[in-house]
Amino acid sequence: MSFNQLQQARAIALPSREAMLRRDPSVHQFWHTHKALFSDAWNEWQQTEQDNLLTLDSSLLDKRLRDAVTQAWQDPSKEVAVKELLQEVAPGVFELQFFDPERLADLREYLERVWDAQIPLRPPYGIVLNRRGAMLDSRSEGYLAAPNFQAFYREMLNTYMRPIARMLFPEIIGYDTQTFGFSIHYQPNTDSSIRPHTDASAVTLNINLNLPDEAFTGSAVDFFDLASGQKHSLTFKPGSAMIHRGNVVHAAQPITSGERTNFVLWLYGDRGQIPPQDAKRPAIDASERWTTPTAALDSFAPF
Repeated sequence: MSFNQLQQARAIALPSREAMLRRDPSVHQFWHTHKALFSDAWNEWQQTEQDNLLTLDSSLLDKRLRDAVTQAWQDPSKEVAVKELLQEVAPGVFELQFFDPERLADLREYLERVWDAQIPLRPPYGIVLNRRGAMLDSRSEGYLAAPNFQAFYREMLNTYMRPIARMLFPEIIGYDTQTFGFSIHYQPNTDSSIRPHTDASAVTLNINLNLPDEAFTGSAVDFFDLASGQKHSLTFKPGSAMIHRGNVVHAAQPITSGERTNFVLWLYGDRGQIPPQDAKRPAIDASERWTTPTAALDSFAPF
């Protein structure tokens, strides 16, 4: 078996850090030119590493969540079991245990092998280029194209995120056919914080990947309630997730010690459409929530 694509991908020099941070047009051309090569390289990497790689599947998720979601897919009228796992921790912001903390080491071992693969990965624009920031969705240039990971990524979005989001925010239905995702890593003196912003999504799921013994200080997420003028500061626990509408203003406080790694997943409509600010909450039957859209994925990417 030839592994020429993998060798070629590893030999390619990335654009400069400065060019990537300023989004120089040559950077887009770099990723576009090598898109097929990098995708083939991830396929070959998975073949060469198959004896060392964990098979990513729903066993990594919190068992209560996995069981409740499985039951709801079988009988949507039983989705109340999923709702009971969600806690509203700020107005319009819900927390749940997404990953099993005891299985996070397995997931992180897989990801460490990804970071060590030496195949170029595009980090989210606007952050310092650290080894754990990467695009996850196939619509993005330089994404993590390993087939095993992509199957798991689709499962997180289609089996878990979308129906849960529809339960909480029914106005997003029709604005949740398209997907986007990236990983982000916070550490002092590099990517330490994010200023107040909204997301270009209908709904956002932010999942922490820290192991139970990977403590950090700072890095709370502030959610701003514009109606009351209040700020709610929340801290991630290992494997926990926060889900909220994309138009909720939020910020990440500076991390002062340790490190924090998260997956950030978005849903939105065709060509990036999101619900209007005054969208009404329609009455939706449970059977409409527990379905997977059949619309084709488009190529629009917010960044």
